[in-house]
Amino acid sequence: MAEYAYIRVSSKDQNIARQVEAMLSIGITKKQMYIDKQSGKDFNRKNYKKLVRKLKEGDELYIKSIDRLGRNYDEILDEWRNLTRNKNVDIIVLDFPLLDTRNRVNGVTGKFIADLVLQILSYVAQIERENTKQRQAEGIKIAMKNGVSFGRPQKEKPNNFDEVYILWKEEKISLREASRRTGVSHHTFSKWINETRNIE
Repeated sequence: MAEYAYIRVSSKDQNIARQVEAMLSIGITKKQMYIDKQSGKDFNRKNYKKLVRKLKEGDELYIKSIDRLGRNYDEILDEWRNLTRNKNVDIIVLDFPLLDTRNRVNGVTGKFIADLVLQILSYVAQIERENTKQRQAEGIKIAMKNGVSFGRPQKEKPNNFDEVYILWKEEKISLREASRRTGVSHHTFSKWINETRNIE
């Protein structure tokens, strides 16, 4: 049986010292640590892949916190099952004692408990994502109702717009020429035409 640690930070300028210190304190040497300095959006990480190739049945993998493994709970759950079931490796998350597949509580294996906890976390994360989207949609709806506009700020009409608009309205110039004189696209000038007609 061998012990390994996986350490990850999201970018090269972030500090790994806290995670390294936690691993050293439980007797894992730097030689046994696999470190990635990149996003946790997926598992396509150089040193993580090296670690997985190295892991053998009965080995123990230590992680400081579950978000060091990844950000997406559904993907974490799949990867967790791959390691604990297919490779038969034990995983220990230092900051979350329930996520320790070595433990056995009243005859229930740690693998089962950890799997269950991860499923609950995955479900909670999904619900939170949905709630966040709903809150955002409700917030946008209320803001729009109160006159807040989203997207790019509206282009200001140039000083010569009224004069050019009258020329266009009297068919003395084309839409193309009107757009050229006001320095905007056909689309923008057409929008201004509609707005002006609404208040005429």
